[in-house]
Amino acid sequence: MPAEVGPIAIVDDERFDEHRERSGDSPESPERLVAAREGLSSVLPGDLRHPVAARAASFEELTRVHEAGYLRELHEELASGSGNLDQDTYFSPGTEQAAWLAAGAAAQFARVLLQDVARRGIALLRPPGHHAVRAGAMGFCLLNNIAIAAHAALAAGARKVAIVDWDVHHGNGTQDTFYDDPRVLYVSIHQFPLYPGTGRPHEIGSGQGRGYNANLAMPADQGPETYAYAFRRVISPLLARFTPDLILVSAGFDAHRRDPLAEMMLDEATYQALAQALIEQAERAGHGRIGLLLEGGYDLLALKQSVSAVTRAMIGEARPLPEDEPSAEGRIAVEHTRAALDPIWNLDGPDGTG
Repeated sequence: MPAEVGPIAIVDDERFDEHRERSGDSPESPERLVAAREGLSSVLPGDLRHPVAARAASFEELTRVHEAGYLRELHEELASGSGNLDQDTYFSPGTEQAAWLAAGAAAQFARVLLQDVARRGIALLRPPGHHAVRAGAMGFCLLNNIAIAAHAALAAGARKVAIVDWDVHHGNGTQDTFYDDPRVLYVSIHQFPLYPGTGRPHEIGSGQGRGYNANLAMPADQGPETYAYAFRRVISPLLARFTPDLILVSAGFDAHRRDPLAEMMLDEATYQALAQALIEQAERAGHGRIGLLLEGGYDLLALKQSVSAVTRAMIGEARPLPEDEPSAEGRIAVEHTRAALDPIWNLDGPDGTG
């Protein structure tokens, strides 16, 4: 590992595994973390890790994102043992501990990155979070881990935080949390149409947050070339303009071509290149702070290989974005988003990538 990279902050806790569906039928299973751990360990030995201990989120940390009434109702529901909060989101006797630990670990993870003890990190969290809205659970998610992390960073002194969500599903809960907040730039690249049905290009924020929400709604069957085009035309120029103090990534790996829940065509090498592109933006901002928080990814081999690939990027094994031309449909989708944002950000100006 290059000397300048330093240790990599890692969140992992076996108590996350206790969130499990009784029937074992859900694709959001403890085996996902087993696969992610194997991918991480294949690249990153223990002496290069800076462990970040999981601890339960405080009520203050949670209520920056979620309504107090929802938290009380959720606690009461989870105390009943096992069941479902919606058709996708199950709970079991270990769910409450896992969810509160994942949220608290996300908050602590963001603080560690801001303290520069470790400037890069990977948080292996379950349950995932980006669909959880202010007053509800949905889509496997109970508490919005990355939104809680971003608010923790702001409370710890960050002026601006960027969230890049490359999960194949739109992070509706994260978008809702920051829709009118100019301190947080939320950028999502996702398959559309697909669950949860949000994330259209015209959804760019409101009030003071107008322009600080970007949605790249991509048709199915898009591959590495289209994602690279989206990064060059929209994501990298936005980050260059915004100059965040911290970049957080909703790192779902379900846009992989093997994934059973979507229809994208990425591979693990693409994820390494995407991570590298974001690392470069963090370095250009002068601090290098970037943290990946696990969201989706439901093919276990694809998840293992993709986590391994982004870990390689984190330790300095660079892989450039592909240079090939995007699909015609993908190009049109990217340009729709760019057109919605350009009046606010002037992405063709001297700081853009053109």
